[in-house]
Amino acid sequence: MAEKIIKIDNSEQLSVLFGQLDSNVAQIERQYSVSVVDRDGNIKIIGDEPNISDASRAVNSLLKMHRSGQPLSSQTVRYVTSMVADGMEQQLEELGGDGVCVTSSGKIVRPRTVGQKKYLDAIKNNTIVLGIGPAGTGKTYLAVAMAVKAFREHKIKKIILTRPAVEAGEKLGFLPGDMQDKVDPYLRPLYDALFDMFGADNFGRYMEKGIIEVAPLAYMRGRTLDEAFIILDEAQNTTSEQIKMFLTRLGSESRMVITGDITQIDLPDSRKSGLVEAVKVLKGIEDISIHRFSEKDVVRHKLVQDIIKAYEKFNEGRKSHA
Repeated sequence: MAEKIIKIDNSEQLSVLFGQLDSNVAQIERQYSVSVVDRDGNIKIIGDEPNISDASRAVNSLLKMHRSGQPLSSQTVRYVTSMVADGMEQQLEELGGDGVCVTSSGKIVRPRTVGQKKYLDAIKNNTIVLGIGPAGTGKTYLAVAMAVKAFREHKIKKIILTRPAVEAGEKLGFLPGDMQDKVDPYLRPLYDALFDMFGADNFGRYMEKGIIEVAPLAYMRGRTLDEAFIILDEAQNTTSEQIKMFLTRLGSESRMVITGDITQIDLPDSRKSGLVEAVKVLKGIEDISIHRFSEKDVVRHKLVQDIIKAYEKFNEGRKSHA
């Protein structure tokens, strides 16, 4: 058995690294078959030499993330160990910085994966960005954060969020209330993100003034959207005609972010996804960026990442037997 000592700056850092009820350290121990203990205020790793090397790389990466302001959760530990396994831990240094914006509760919104950081950079540096990836990667939430940042910096005058109400279709007429009441359930994820950023009072006030607009995609037809940050969510459920209509709403001094998961298309089998087509059509156009997330970028519960991997494996197997 071998051992290695990693020096810790202070007791607070040690406490954060270990996690609640030593949960973070327990993950590292299981991942690398090592023992991790507190030795006189520092970290001592005990185990076989190759495992100690990988575990120490993971611990050092976690310490660097904590110093840069990143919270250390079980998801963070899982992400760091996967990056170490791929020899990509050096990329984690990109995650430092001041964050995107501050929510109404005082939480700093920061990218939690390298994929999320590249997505934010793409939004910052391009007029139109297509963010494509599985559930739980922060596609919509981070886009809303960038919209809020642009609004607070007076770079835009309006935030517009939209999505196709595919599930509604023929059922809209049977739901109670007026048209807004009928489409609200399909727009709820967008409301939730804005509530988090602005708080309920500011959100309501901005809605009344028309500064924030949350509407189904059909409401975009015939408009030119100037000085706005426009987000189209669930774009995999648009038709070719719809996404072309949306893209051509772009006005002066505006930005667009289009998000979607091409593995969750709810359109009838006879209709092709507008998002899938747009990726092909828009590829290579200057000032348009196409960013793809992977399962590594999932920041929800561990099971979400496992479910995505399981379905990818299942679909690959089904294709090979087709």
